[in-house]
Amino acid sequence: MGIIERIKEIEAEMARTQKNKATEYHLGQLKAKIAKLRTQLLEPPKGTSGAGEGFEVTKYGHGRVALIGFPSVGKSTLLTMLTGTHSEAASYEFTTLTCIPGIIHYNDTKIQLLDLPGIIEGASEGKGRGRQVIAVSKSSDIVLMVLDASKSEGHRQILTKELEAVGLRLNKKPPQIYFKKKKTGGISFNSTVQLTHIDEKLCYQILHEYKIHNAELLFREDATVDDLIDVIEGNRKYMKCVYVYNKIDVVGIDDVDKLARQPSSVVISCNLKLNLDRLLARMWEEMGLVRVYTKPQGQQPDFSDPVVLSVDRGGCTVEDFCNHLHKNLVKEVKYVLVWGTSARHYPQHCGLSHVLQDEDVVQVVKKKEKEEDGRGRFKSHTTGPARIADRVKKAPLKN
Repeated sequence: MGIIERIKEIEAEMARTQKNKATEYHLGQLKAKIAKLRTQLLEPPKGTSGAGEGFEVTKYGHGRVALIGFPSVGKSTLLTMLTGTHSEAASYEFTTLTCIPGIIHYNDTKIQLLDLPGIIEGASEGKGRGRQVIAVSKSSDIVLMVLDASKSEGHRQILTKELEAVGLRLNKKPPQIYFKKKKTGGISFNSTVQLTHIDEKLCYQILHEYKIHNAELLFREDATVDDLIDVIEGNRKYMKCVYVYNKIDVVGIDDVDKLARQPSSVVISCNLKLNLDRLLARMWEEMGLVRVYTKPQGQQPDFSDPVVLSVDRGGCTVEDFCNHLHKNLVKEVKYVLVWGTSARHYPQHCGLSHVLQDEDVVQVVKKKEKEEDGRGRFKSHTTGPARIADRVKKAPLKN
């Protein structure tokens, strides 16, 4: 029996099992088995050299955004309108067969937009080119899920289910669970909050399913069985997702208002070029890019070429800003002057741990180099002889 057949058999068993207090331990073990099998499904088959065929797309710009959706929802048209890069669009499905990149120039930054082939139900099992599409999506900063506003809401649930099956968690934060394997000592179970979805016995059974018999486990929130499995697997990626509903020109105004009020959703129309500026603003907001402008000493700030920082790509502190300029600049920094929304007064003397915000102006003041014959104005040592007897006596004054 193959891995996919075993997964379907376990899912059928979970569907037959009633959910109550007596069966929660059995269901927890079944969920752990499915997670292990799906992890094996993503691994390359034995006997092959390296990874299989994929999309070769070099990272470029200050961020990367992936377009995911079913065929014929308008991904290629959206890429052409936002970037100017031509991507073939037609009325039939699967027009795009490979990954087509484009560049969005927005707010003095360059954002790479990827038009990926449409995925179908069962993409996590390898149907179509689902695995390659999802692998490229994992390398992106955020995901734009393009949906057809005239179709049913089930498309969004199907895509979310396919992405979650391969370890992508959309619009979720990592669970506050501390987990560490040990060599000896057994399993140490603790929690700082009251647990309502899981107990100590269920945790032991799940850990034994993974053949883990020595570990530390600390719950800092009321987590579920799925959260514990995600922490044990350790290969989950938590990404932000914006749901983009295209083709709003073919539905009624009530349906458009209902879709627009959903969380993390934007309604657009590529045919009539409606609300594209709002989509760019929402994408910029979700990416959390921070533009920092440099100011040389005694000169005006340079507003033409900002240094773009991000929490997901290194951080937004002064130390991260200095490392972005030069790897040895941190050792030479005396203090930093900051103008902008992150400063309490202008200018503010800041250290390396200061968190910068968008459109801040930074001036780096470096330490002065030591002089060869002393420190500052006063010499730290003399060039004369060390002994008094070796000193040269001055000639007597003439009367």
